[in-house]
Amino acid sequence: MKIEKKDLWFIALIVVVVGIFLAISGKEKTKVVPRNDTHKEVYEVAYRNAPGPDASIFKRAFFKPAKKEAEKSCEPCHDARGIKLPPDHPPKHRCLFCHKLVP
Repeated sequence: MKIEKKDLWFIALIVVVVGIFLAISGKEKTKVVPRNDTHKEVYEVAYRNAPGPDASIFKRAFFKPAKKEAEKSCEPCHDARGIKLPPDHPPKHRCLFCHKLVP
């Protein structure tokens, strides 16, 4: 099988696309919610209905934590402890939209 000029252009295009993708993807900047006593309630609420280790792989693969329910305790706790959010912080009621839970 002979590689023609149009094949080389296609390979070059793929290399450029992959190169651009690698160039714009950097280190993840999303902050993780720490797994500590302070945030224990958030994790308990989010993973309350998590499938056990004996559950089917299908159930475990498609499980989604209850983030909206867990977010309800974020703002009151941060206000009570006097933890101020940065001035450019997005709306407070959607904390787990940006911040990640560690499974």
